[in-house]
Amino acid sequence: MFELSKDHEDFRRVVRDFAQAEVEPHIAQWTREHHFPTDLVPKMGDLGLFGLVVPEEFGGAGADFTSLCVAIEELGRVDQSIGITLSAGVGLGINPILTYGSQAQKEQWLPDLVAGRALAGFGLTEPDAGSDAAATRTKARLDGDQWVVDGAKAFITNSGTDITSVVTVTARTGTLDDGRPEISAIMIPSGTTGFTVEPAYDKLGWHVSDTHGLTFAGCRVPADNLLGERGQGFKQFLKTLDDGRIAISALALGCIERMLAETTAYAKTRTAFGRPIGVNQGVAFPIADLAVMAEAARNLTYKAAWLKDEHEAGRRTSSEVKQAASIAKLYSTEAANTATRIATQVFGGNGFMEEYPVARFHRDAKILEIGEGTSEVQRMVIARHLGLPAA
Repeated sequence: MFELSKDHEDFRRVVRDFAQAEVEPHIAQWTREHHFPTDLVPKMGDLGLFGLVVPEEFGGAGADFTSLCVAIEELGRVDQSIGITLSAGVGLGINPILTYGSQAQKEQWLPDLVAGRALAGFGLTEPDAGSDAAATRTKARLDGDQWVVDGAKAFITNSGTDITSVVTVTARTGTLDDGRPEISAIMIPSGTTGFTVEPAYDKLGWHVSDTHGLTFAGCRVPADNLLGERGQGFKQFLKTLDDGRIAISALALGCIERMLAETTAYAKTRTAFGRPIGVNQGVAFPIADLAVMAEAARNLTYKAAWLKDEHEAGRRTSSEVKQAASIAKLYSTEAANTATRIATQVFGGNGFMEEYPVARFHRDAKILEIGEGTSEVQRMVIARHLGLPAA
């Protein structure tokens, strides 16, 4: 059965020390300034975080997916924006190239991405195509030996940094025999003529994460920039999202654990009516609930990660991974939102103040229920796995 090894726990301490030293002292200022810390990315690369699941031939460590989840959890305990930078950088940037790319594409893009010298994005969501990803309107047509891409993407992470090297986008490349759109994935390097990165969004949370809309107007890239097989883009991004949901569950787990630690410490030292507020059941019981949430989220997250690793070894089915990923993502992200509300209430007026981290985590938590598939989508996936009829 699944459990974290000594190597996983040793690695956890390394990442925790890194986050405490390189992120915690600066995160309040970065958040106030909405500053993406470009200089932090190569430091994460030097630690091996971006290359955890990448084979050694491309500069990676060849480790398991569980190790990546440990890293995301620990970064997420300190700041959710930094956690999602790693999660998206690997899950949405590196993994599609690693899984579906040609040898030439891997050799061209992976070394810099693994080292943290570059970041990559994945353009799926559009202004009118979110949960209904099949409604993609971005189009790509072959013109000789080039793809010509026209359309727009929305809410794309790591897409507009100074070190973003490439964004993979899904686009309609034709029509299938049954009338459904043929969806393919195409890699578009930063700086390509006709590729415009829109101004950064003014977001509720994740103020340190890089997020932009993208537009493509007569954007031309070589035909060899097709990622994987033509017409397989829809299947590719579904697989990518399954893995991403486990990673988001790990990020949510980090949030819950931080709220548990913050409220426990605060309830021991904050006094009211001449005694610590933790004496009161109205405070102690919700904090106890946080401990239950953390334990449940931890088990669901790492069970899903274990199943993912077992699937890679040929011992579990993709269906098992998909169901476990949706269950973990659904529970952990909704629990994280509850955890931040509880923490804010325990802190009272101080929970509304920016000098306390619970305010930042409260803002950041909501997007966890939306990104990588909304809670409603997760319930749909779970219900279908149970054999309930689809609409």
